[in-house]
Amino acid sequence: MNSVISSVTQRIIERSKPYRQVYLQRLDEAASKGVQRRVLGCSNLAHGFAACPNTDKAVLAAADAPNIAIISAYNDMLSAHQPLQAYPEIIKQTLREAGACAQFAGGVPAMCDGVTQSQPGMELSLFSRDCIAQSTAIALAHNMFDGAAYLGVCDKIVPGLLIGALSFGHLPAVFIPAGPMLSGISNAEKARVRQDFARGLVGTQALLRSEAASYHSPGTCTFYGTANSNQMLMEIMGLHLPGSSFVNAGTSLRESLTRAAAKQLHVLVSNDSKIGVGRMLDEKSLVNAIIGLLATGGSSNHTLHLVAMARAAGIVINWQDFHDLSEVIPLLTRMYPNGDADVNHFHAAGGMPVVIRELLENGLLHQDVDTIMGKGLEHYTRLPLLENGQLVWVEAAMQDSCRHIVSSVARPFSTHGGLSILGGNIGKSVIKTSALKPEHYFIEAPAEVFDSQEALQIAYKQGLLNKDFIAVIRYQGPKANGMPELHGLLPALGALQDEGFRVAIITDGRMSGASGKVASAIHMTPEASEGGVLAKIRTGDPIRMDIARGTVELLLDAETLAQRETSPSDLSHHQFAMGRELFGMFRNIVSGAEQGASLFTLPGQEV
Repeated sequence: MNSVISSVTQRIIERSKPYRQVYLQRLDEAASKGVQRRVLGCSNLAHGFAACPNTDKAVLAAADAPNIAIISAYNDMLSAHQPLQAYPEIIKQTLREAGACAQFAGGVPAMCDGVTQSQPGMELSLFSRDCIAQSTAIALAHNMFDGAAYLGVCDKIVPGLLIGALSFGHLPAVFIPAGPMLSGISNAEKARVRQDFARGLVGTQALLRSEAASYHSPGTCTFYGTANSNQMLMEIMGLHLPGSSFVNAGTSLRESLTRAAAKQLHVLVSNDSKIGVGRMLDEKSLVNAIIGLLATGGSSNHTLHLVAMARAAGIVINWQDFHDLSEVIPLLTRMYPNGDADVNHFHAAGGMPVVIRELLENGLLHQDVDTIMGKGLEHYTRLPLLENGQLVWVEAAMQDSCRHIVSSVARPFSTHGGLSILGGNIGKSVIKTSALKPEHYFIEAPAEVFDSQEALQIAYKQGLLNKDFIAVIRYQGPKANGMPELHGLLPALGALQDEGFRVAIITDGRMSGASGKVASAIHMTPEASEGGVLAKIRTGDPIRMDIARGTVELLLDAETLAQRETSPSDLSHHQFAMGRELFGMFRNIVSGAEQGASLFTLPGQEV
């Protein structure tokens, strides 16, 4: 095992001890009560199975066979979640054949950042993660269940489902993906049309044709953003079936994997020594998750979500852990935005099984972890396929013809994992470097300060930004307006960069999981609305961003900076319309970015 990985893991274990101990004690207390529906009164139980078929009622009344909760983010507006419509019946049928039952216990909201980008609804997006966790807990609170199947895909949904699952961590859990849509036009072509539209070279109809040719059918979007990073995380943490994350939606193999996942969950809940998801996922599992994110060039959004998921299990990880691991984890994949390939190309090249095997063989992953397949990650070096209609797993092989998509530790695309921490007198921030060219690692330029991405877009269209500058987009943190993704910055700034101008971004907001072309110091903390230095920066102030040195500095002397007053911003228009008035409490109590921008405290810290 790599010594840095061992060291980071050990310090996480030590840091987490008081909270993890409380959490595991609570799991043991919950598990000691056994099958929950056995403690229900007759009236409670009758309510619980009133709508079931008579055969299921008999099984549930006997209280001997397992009953599985199905928690789903299905809706038919969003392509990634539309395939989940058929899953509950498949799961129920499979479990009935095994002598068990399943009930659709609850649905959770599912927002699409692709729909809400640059819209007021995006200000609810991050908060939807914790709302999903709460909805999951409500569904499971009926005390009818021995385990749970979680159906979800996209950005906040999987983290929210896992946080909710960990609140019922004594129950075994399996996460079941929907799979990506087939590939449409290339991501590079899509990005080109977006930049042409920002320049005014093409109109709305051309842009819409391009977008519709990319997002064109049921299934997850195929670029490697937050949604597909979620699927990678669930696989490398052992919550998916091996090799199942990127099997296309609507295929026979996808349905066979859904049935197999239900069978495996039945095995887990029927095992005398069954292990709940809260004990299954430990500090080593979370370190593996960070390593997977780094090795695949995954979404920077997970510097928030992984922190929040870990804290739900009493495990404390921070940005320094990401940074230190990134120093020793090589980048093994090239998927958009880090390359031209999409997740379908990645899966065809061997996908996660090849990446996991390569990391394991080079001492860059913890092998001795619990998974839904049992002890050890060696189960996850195999790909599923159908042979004569039967589901089998075969060892994945790295293909020489696909070395531009998946490479080896010996010949990585980069020796660095692609996430770094920048510090300085402005604060602390995250930067994703895996898609950056070396010439963009350093910039010293005057600030152009905006309190919204819309203001920057207006300045760009007026021709005011044809110069070198660092865009400071502030009052975009979790307490200010829910920390929306600032996706609207990228077409303009990407176009300016392509024209030869030196540009970069500093913000207390988030960037898209598919971003990375423009150097972006994101998640800046303290945020502007909490008195952060961001609120003191003025247009024209000199700023230096030096990624190699890990610094971002406002080039003013300490005395000048201390005497300068903050520039307030009127945030009232972020507090109502599009449901935002319902989330005022969330804005008031949300934690900072490095603590996961979460509403929830660590175990043992509850008021």
